[in-house]
Amino acid sequence: MTGHDTYSLWIGGRETPGNGEVISVQDPATGRVFAECHSASPSDVEAAVQFAHEAFRSGAWSKAPRHFRADVLDKAAELLSLELPQLIELEVRQTGRAIREMKAQVPSLLRWFRYYAALLRTEQRPVLPTAGKLHNWLERVPLGVVVQITPFNHPLLIAVKKLAPALAAGNSILLKPSELTPITSLLLGPLLKSAGLPDGVFSVLPGLGSVTGTALVSHPLVRKVDVTGGTAAGRAIGCIVGGNLARYTAELGGKAPLVVFDKACIDAAVNGIAFGSFVASGQTCVAATRIIVHSAVLPELEEKLRAKSESIARRIGSPSHPESSMGPLISSRQLQNVETLVGETLSGGAGYFYPPTVIASASGRSITATRLWREEAFGPVIVLVGFDSDAEAVELANNSDFGLGAAIWTQDLSQAFRVSEQIDTGIVWVNTHHRNDPSSPWGGATSASGVGSENGLDAYHAYTTTKSIIINYASTEESLVADDWFKEGAAGVRYG
Repeated sequence: MTGHDTYSLWIGGRETPGNGEVISVQDPATGRVFAECHSASPSDVEAAVQFAHEAFRSGAWSKAPRHFRADVLDKAAELLSLELPQLIELEVRQTGRAIREMKAQVPSLLRWFRYYAALLRTEQRPVLPTAGKLHNWLERVPLGVVVQITPFNHPLLIAVKKLAPALAAGNSILLKPSELTPITSLLLGPLLKSAGLPDGVFSVLPGLGSVTGTALVSHPLVRKVDVTGGTAAGRAIGCIVGGNLARYTAELGGKAPLVVFDKACIDAAVNGIAFGSFVASGQTCVAATRIIVHSAVLPELEEKLRAKSESIARRIGSPSHPESSMGPLISSRQLQNVETLVGETLSGGAGYFYPPTVIASASGRSITATRLWREEAFGPVIVLVGFDSDAEAVELANNSDFGLGAAIWTQDLSQAFRVSEQIDTGIVWVNTHHRNDPSSPWGGATSASGVGSENGLDAYHAYTTTKSIIINYASTEESLVADDWFKEGAAGVRYG
């Protein structure tokens, strides 16, 4: 062992050594290892699943009054607010994200805990119009043990987006963070325990997907798997989950189109493109990577966008510096992926840092024939292509296997309505990009972009199953007359 900080697993309400291979956590800005983390072996996974299952069966959380669960979620938000400085610093160090981004993103996570706490306090349970003297209402009950798998790009944000609805519903949760960015997720363990969450309800199991992830998603006691990641991994996990007839939510790949019409405010559109394309160094699932611009304004937009990109590039630097506009990519492997895709079109980029890169078609729409148009680069690289009609814009926007997010820039309200209805994505923003609220569903419209959605009532319902309760309130006399199916001369006796 070295002098680095070492982090253990979080199982059964306490820090627990892992029996898997030790993971080295790198600072993407320097490439140096700054921490080490235990990983979960299959035996560790088995122990954690059993803890979670026992906690669920005990009812300490799964059957706790909803107002108690809401109080714990509110307390989690309160405690999270006190830990923000430490969490932000660690999130910057393990992801390489600029500190100004993390200072904006991490405090927003309080909203997810508070939103689902409020949902618990205000949820209405429907009464159904069942025929006869029957009172029929629906309850939402938790599924049981659920597994959540999160990626490297937004470790805390995506973990909390999944945790809050799953906890609100009363489930026991096993969280596997990316092996590249496990630290801040581990810190959620003691925080939630301090908020009042019973031991065993929440565990954090860092590890490799091929070892820890496989053991988790294939376990027969797991009732649901919720993953955010690449399309190939999502499909592979889905095959395993389907074999167990467990539920599945997957937020997968994206190749978001951003359409700029001739009636748009070009300066606003350029600002929107820059944010949608280059925040998190382009490492987001809804990154605006295919910029589709009306031919009449394409030259002006391209000039202004290149100037904006050059300004950002001048301010790339250490992610911990408050003036840095952008940090590095997460790893040398990710950098190589970006360089390979861009290298087929032009050369550029060195080190873990990669500058904002704008590529336009050299002639006609040649860029649409490249892998860079079709495949998710997960880096600060965008392509520009022109169009002449609304129909052409829609055709280009839908020219993708992915269907997660899209954006439209126009000041023509009727055009915004028409085009937003025709673009095949789960989210369409108009005159903005990458807005994310706990109440607003977030999911894809194609299989390449996933199954189901996060946020809002959809996510809460996906962590529950419906229980129908039917009470016969007819009098005893009425029941004796109407419900004796096998009496002699039983004409008129009820059926169903």
